[in-house]
Amino acid sequence: MAIAVVGMLDEREKGLRLIKDYIEKRGHEAILIDISTGTGAIETSLKPDISNSDLAKDGGTTVEKIKGMLAKEREGASAIMSKSLGGRFIELHGSGRLQGVIAVGGATGSLITLPAMTLLPFGLPKILISSAVGSLDISRKCVEYYAIRDITVMHSVVDTVGLNNMVRRLMLNGAGAVCGMVEAYEPTTKEAKPAIALTELGHCEKGAHYIREALEPDFSVTSFHATGFGDRAAVDLFNQGFFEAFIDLVPAGFSEYLHGGNRAAGPDRLDVGRDLDKPYIIAPGALDIISCGPMERKEKDDPLWVSRRLAERKLFKMDNLRVEARANADEMKVLAQEVAKRLNQRNKKLVKFMIPTKGFSSLGSEGGALYDPAADKAFIRSLKENLDPEIEVIEVDTHINSQEFSRAVARVLRQALSHIQDCE
Repeated sequence: MAIAVVGMLDEREKGLRLIKDYIEKRGHEAILIDISTGTGAIETSLKPDISNSDLAKDGGTTVEKIKGMLAKEREGASAIMSKSLGGRFIELHGSGRLQGVIAVGGATGSLITLPAMTLLPFGLPKILISSAVGSLDISRKCVEYYAIRDITVMHSVVDTVGLNNMVRRLMLNGAGAVCGMVEAYEPTTKEAKPAIALTELGHCEKGAHYIREALEPDFSVTSFHATGFGDRAAVDLFNQGFFEAFIDLVPAGFSEYLHGGNRAAGPDRLDVGRDLDKPYIIAPGALDIISCGPMERKEKDDPLWVSRRLAERKLFKMDNLRVEARANADEMKVLAQEVAKRLNQRNKKLVKFMIPTKGFSSLGSEGGALYDPAADKAFIRSLKENLDPEIEVIEVDTHINSQEFSRAVARVLRQALSHIQDCE
């Protein structure tokens, strides 16, 4: 089994050598890839299988030019090396050689290797040992990659240069981990049952549980935590063809994007599977709330709190970090217009919009801290006014966490899949 060992030899040669030797002692092939950009001081004696010159050449440049870019164009230099590294990963995996990847890096090394790792398939072992992911600024960028793909990140605490006892332990731990993962690896196979993607969130978790319960006898249901990055992972994997249908119980990553909330998933959140001929069952789960914690923002003239006057609204404080505000009727009306605009661009016959008329979340249902039926009605009315008539709207006279609503969702999914099969 071949494992790629990636890092900057001119900065971390000793640690990379230790990983390489360990992998080979376990009976595997180690493919050493040097991503040095010319900033390190080590005159390397270890010969890489794929050199930094090879990567620079793949990117249409040279290591000397890459080094010259670092002072003013470091991000551009890193992007060139990262794209080339990703190309090599794809080539190695396509040939059947590559069974796993382990990389060691600081900030620049992490930002070179992470985007390249995202090009490898789900399930293939991928490990990054990084001294930079504990930095808030760097981690905000790194999380864009490892939060949507199955990349294992080991925070090294200490810098991974030299070879003291702490670095040695880290390198051996990482090498042992990737070898163990590779030896246990089995390629992801097609599910025996049709695979279904489902988004959920704590405020809609009972409904999600009941949906899984109704479907699991006949389907393999995979849930995604709709916290922003979880949404993006769901979109990414669905677009790759992992699932036969998408139950978007909690599409609130889109409303959070519009409102400026913490769980924002970007403007293309509702584009999931738009070009695929697969059923898209959507509900308004958690569209009624705006995630606005921590509570300290209220006292600091935070732009979100000020612009939307959140302090004057109904609030639910789960803890100091997790605070939810109620979206008002005007916001719900505009949200419905934007949701409709995006759904109208899809294959309309494959979209089913299911509405629990008595509450879009546990907080927004009767008895909940953010109960506001007038705001929910504003959403429903605006959605119907703006949604293309070809898109079926199914209203269920209950709240989103009821068994009745979940059974209705399961029934509509089965009908949609059955219709596709009949058409084939």
